[in-house]
Amino acid sequence: MARTAPQLDLSADKAAALAVTPVSRETEARLDRYIALLLEWQAKTNLVAPSTLPHLWTRHISDSLQLLSLAPSAKVWVDLGSGGGFPGVVLACALAETPGAMVHLVERIAKKAAFLREAIRITGSPGTVHLADIGDTVERFAGPVDCVTARAVAPLHELVGFAEPLVKRGAKALFLKGQDVEAELTEATKYWNIKPQLHSSRTGGQGWIVELDAIERRKGFRGLAGDSSHGRN
Repeated sequence: MARTAPQLDLSADKAAALAVTPVSRETEARLDRYIALLLEWQAKTNLVAPSTLPHLWTRHISDSLQLLSLAPSAKVWVDLGSGGGFPGVVLACALAETPGAMVHLVERIAKKAAFLREAIRITGSPGTVHLADIGDTVERFAGPVDCVTARAVAPLHELVGFAEPLVKRGAKALFLKGQDVEAELTEATKYWNIKPQLHSSRTGGQGWIVELDAIERRKGFRGLAGDSSHGRN
Protein backbone atom coordinates (compact mmCIF):
# COMPACT_ATOMS: atom_id res chain seq x y z
CA MET A 1 0.00 0.00 0.00
CA ALA A 2 1.37 3.40 -0.96
CA ARG A 3 2.08 5.84 1.82
CA THR A 4 0.00 9.02 1.91
CA ALA A 5 0.92 12.50 3.00
CA PRO A 6 0.71 12.90 6.78
CA GLN A 7 -2.31 14.79 8.10
CA LEU A 8 -0.94 17.55 10.31
CA ASP A 9 -2.51 20.58 11.92
CA LEU A 10 0.16 23.20 11.31
CA SER A 11 -1.99 26.25 12.05
CA ALA A 12 -0.43 27.09 15.42
CA ASP A 13 3.10 26.50 14.14
CA LYS A 14 2.37 28.64 11.08
CA ALA A 15 1.04 31.50 13.22
CA ALA A 16 4.12 31.37 15.43
CA ALA A 17 6.43 31.43 12.41
CA LEU A 18 4.70 34.33 10.66
CA ALA A 19 4.73 36.34 13.88
CA VAL A 20 8.53 36.19 13.75
CA THR A 21 8.95 36.54 9.97
CA PRO A 22 5.78 38.13 8.52
CA VAL A 23 5.10 37.93 4.78
CA SER A 24 2.48 39.24 2.35
CA ARG A 25 -0.75 37.36 1.77
CA GLU A 26 0.46 36.43 -1.69
CA THR A 27 3.70 34.98 -0.32
CA GLU A 28 1.78 33.14 2.40
CA ALA A 29 -0.38 31.52 -0.28
CA ARG A 30 2.69 30.42 -2.21
CA LEU A 31 4.23 28.96 0.94
CA ASP A 32 0.98 27.10 1.67
CA ARG A 33 1.16 25.45 -1.76
CA TYR A 34 4.82 24.61 -1.19
CA ILE A 35 4.13 22.99 2.19
CA ALA A 36 1.27 20.96 0.76
CA LEU A 37 3.54 19.67 -2.01
CA LEU A 38 6.34 18.90 0.43
CA LEU A 39 4.02 16.83 2.63
CA GLU A 40 2.83 14.95 -0.45
CA TRP A 41 6.36 14.16 -1.62
CA GLN A 42 7.64 13.46 1.90
CA ALA A 43 5.56 10.28 1.87
CA LYS A 44 7.79 8.86 -0.88
CA THR A 45 11.01 10.90 -0.70
CA ASN A 46 12.72 11.96 2.53
CA LEU A 47 12.94 15.73 2.12
CA VAL A 48 13.10 16.76 5.78
CA ALA A 49 13.68 14.89 9.04
CA PRO A 50 10.30 13.31 9.94
CA SER A 51 10.63 14.57 13.51
CA THR A 52 10.47 18.17 12.24
CA LEU A 53 7.22 17.80 10.28
CA PRO A 54 4.96 19.21 13.06
CA HIS A 55 7.21 22.28 13.11
CA LEU A 56 7.68 22.86 9.39
CA TRP A 57 6.84 26.55 9.60
CA THR A 58 9.00 27.49 12.58
CA ARG A 59 11.83 25.02 12.00
CA HIS A 60 12.17 25.42 8.23
CA ILE A 61 10.05 28.21 6.69
CA SER A 62 10.76 30.97 9.21
CA ASP A 63 14.37 29.84 9.55
CA SER A 64 14.75 30.45 5.81
CA LEU A 65 12.77 33.71 5.65
CA GLN A 66 15.01 35.40 8.22
CA LEU A 67 17.83 35.57 5.66
CA LEU A 68 15.94 38.23 3.71
CA SER A 69 16.47 40.80 6.46
CA LEU A 70 20.25 40.32 6.21
CA ALA A 71 20.30 40.99 2.47
CA PRO A 72 17.21 43.16 1.84
CA SER A 73 18.31 44.42 -1.57
CA ALA A 74 19.52 41.06 -2.93
CA LYS A 75 17.67 39.85 -6.02
CA VAL A 76 19.83 37.05 -7.43
CA TRP A 77 20.47 34.22 -4.98
CA VAL A 78 22.36 30.93 -5.31
CA ASP A 79 21.33 28.20 -2.86
CA LEU A 80 23.89 25.41 -2.51
CA GLY A 81 22.54 21.90 -1.91
CA SER A 82 18.88 22.93 -1.86
CA GLY A 83 17.50 19.51 -0.84
CA GLY A 84 13.88 20.00 0.24
CA GLY A 85 14.00 23.68 -0.69
CA PHE A 86 15.33 25.37 2.43
CA PRO A 87 16.14 28.14 2.12
CA GLY A 88 16.03 28.33 -1.71
CA VAL A 89 12.35 27.70 -2.50
CA VAL A 90 11.21 29.75 0.50
CA LEU A 91 13.31 32.69 -0.68
CA ALA A 92 11.91 32.32 -4.20
CA CYS A 93 8.35 32.39 -2.84
CA ALA A 94 9.09 35.57 -0.91
CA LEU A 95 10.79 37.24 -3.90
CA ALA A 96 8.09 36.43 -6.47
CA GLU A 97 6.86 40.03 -6.55
CA THR A 98 10.37 41.53 -6.79
CA PRO A 99 11.28 42.57 -10.35
CA GLY A 100 14.45 40.86 -11.56
CA ALA A 101 14.54 38.32 -8.73
CA MET A 102 15.92 34.83 -9.38
CA VAL A 103 16.95 31.99 -7.07
CA HIS A 104 19.33 29.34 -8.44
CA LEU A 105 18.87 26.02 -6.64
CA VAL A 106 21.84 23.65 -6.89
CA GLU A 107 21.02 20.02 -6.08
CA ARG A 108 22.89 16.83 -7.03
CA ILE A 109 20.16 14.26 -6.19
CA ALA A 110 17.76 13.79 -9.10
CA LYS A 111 14.63 13.06 -7.01
CA LYS A 112 15.12 16.18 -4.93
CA ALA A 113 15.85 18.26 -8.03
CA ALA A 114 12.55 17.03 -9.50
CA PHE A 115 10.74 18.09 -6.33
CA LEU A 116 12.38 21.51 -6.45
CA ARG A 117 11.28 22.04 -10.07
CA GLU A 118 7.71 21.14 -9.16
CA ALA A 119 7.79 23.43 -6.12
CA ILE A 120 8.96 26.35 -8.25
CA ARG A 121 6.26 25.57 -10.84
CA ILE A 122 3.27 25.31 -8.53
CA THR A 123 4.23 28.36 -6.49
CA GLY A 124 4.94 30.49 -9.56
CA SER A 125 8.20 31.60 -8.00
CA PRO A 126 11.34 32.90 -9.75
CA GLY A 127 13.69 29.96 -9.51
CA THR A 128 15.73 27.60 -11.65
CA VAL A 129 17.11 24.20 -10.64
CA HIS A 130 20.62 23.01 -11.47
CA LEU A 131 21.04 19.24 -11.21
CA ALA A 132 24.76 19.15 -10.45
CA ASP A 133 27.43 18.88 -7.77
CA ILE A 134 28.12 22.17 -6.05
CA GLY A 135 31.81 22.18 -6.91
CA ASP A 136 31.03 21.75 -10.61
CA THR A 137 28.54 24.60 -10.70
CA VAL A 138 29.48 27.72 -8.75
CA GLU A 139 32.10 29.02 -11.17
CA ARG A 140 29.72 28.65 -14.11
CA PHE A 141 27.30 31.40 -13.07
CA ALA A 142 27.95 34.07 -15.66
CA GLY A 143 25.69 36.84 -14.41
CA PRO A 144 25.75 38.83 -11.18
CA VAL A 145 24.98 37.06 -7.90
CA ASP A 146 23.94 39.05 -4.84
CA CYS A 147 23.81 36.33 -2.20
CA VAL A 148 24.87 32.69 -1.78
CA THR A 149 23.23 30.48 0.85
CA ALA A 150 23.45 26.98 2.28
CA ARG A 151 21.70 25.05 5.05
CA ALA A 152 22.65 21.62 6.43
CA VAL A 153 24.85 20.83 3.43
CA ALA A 154 28.53 20.61 4.40
CA PRO A 155 31.04 21.74 7.04
CA LEU A 156 31.70 25.46 7.02
CA HIS A 157 35.26 25.20 5.68
CA GLU A 158 33.90 23.41 2.60
CA LEU A 159 31.04 25.89 2.14
CA VAL A 160 33.50 28.77 2.23
CA GLY A 161 35.45 27.11 -0.58
CA PHE A 162 32.31 26.58 -2.64
CA ALA A 163 31.22 30.20 -2.14
CA GLU A 164 34.63 31.79 -2.75
CA PRO A 165 34.23 32.38 -6.52
CA LEU A 166 30.86 34.10 -6.02
CA VAL A 167 31.93 36.17 -3.02
CA LYS A 168 35.01 37.37 -4.92
CA ARG A 169 32.57 38.73 -7.52
CA GLY A 170 30.63 40.68 -4.92
CA ALA A 171 28.13 38.21 -3.44
CA LYS A 172 27.34 38.01 0.26
CA ALA A 173 27.41 34.53 1.84
CA LEU A 174 24.77 33.55 4.41
CA PHE A 175 25.16 30.07 5.91
CA LEU A 176 22.65 28.64 8.37
CA LYS A 177 24.48 26.68 11.06
CA GLY A 178 23.78 24.92 14.36
CA GLN A 179 25.25 24.92 17.84
CA ASP A 180 28.70 23.76 16.65
CA VAL A 181 29.28 26.97 14.71
CA GLU A 182 32.30 28.05 16.81
CA ALA A 183 34.12 24.76 16.18
CA GLU A 184 33.31 25.02 12.47
CA LEU A 185 34.64 28.58 12.35
CA THR A 186 37.85 27.49 14.08
CA GLU A 187 38.35 24.80 11.44
CA ALA A 188 37.48 27.16 8.57
CA THR A 189 40.08 29.73 9.62
CA LYS A 190 42.81 27.12 9.13
CA TYR A 191 42.18 27.38 5.40
CA TRP A 192 40.57 30.78 4.86
CA ASN A 193 41.05 34.41 5.85
CA ILE A 194 37.52 35.43 6.81
CA LYS A 195 35.87 37.98 9.09
CA PRO A 196 32.52 36.40 9.86
CA GLN A 197 29.54 38.17 11.37
CA LEU A 198 27.46 35.83 13.53
CA HIS A 199 23.72 36.35 13.86
CA SER A 200 21.67 34.39 16.37
CA SER A 201 18.70 32.69 14.72
CA ARG A 202 15.44 34.58 15.20
CA THR A 203 13.57 31.29 15.31
CA GLY A 204 15.01 30.19 18.66
CA GLY A 205 16.99 27.08 19.44
CA GLN A 206 20.75 27.12 19.03
CA GLY A 207 20.91 28.15 15.38
CA TRP A 208 23.24 30.74 13.91
CA ILE A 209 23.73 32.54 10.60
CA VAL A 210 27.30 33.05 9.41
CA GLU A 211 27.62 36.14 7.21
CA LEU A 212 30.68 36.60 5.00
CA ASP A 213 31.42 39.53 2.70
CA ALA A 214 35.01 38.59 1.82
CA ILE A 215 36.91 35.31 1.44
CA GLU A 216 40.63 34.84 0.83
CA ARG A 217 42.61 31.61 0.70
CA ARG A 218 45.42 31.32 3.20
CA LYS A 219 48.85 31.24 1.61
CA GLY A 220 49.86 27.74 0.64
CA PHE A 221 46.30 26.44 0.65
CA ARG A 222 45.24 25.12 -2.74
CA GLY A 223 41.94 23.48 -1.89
CA LEU A 224 40.32 20.74 0.10
CA ALA A 225 40.16 17.06 -0.74
CA GLY A 226 36.64 16.29 -1.80
CA ASP A 227 35.79 19.94 -2.58
CA SER A 228 33.23 18.90 -5.18
CA SER A 229 31.33 16.50 -2.95
CA HIS A 230 28.76 17.31 -0.32
CA GLY A 231 26.38 15.58 2.02
CA ARG A 232 23.27 16.63 3.91
CA ASN A 233 22.41 16.31 7.57
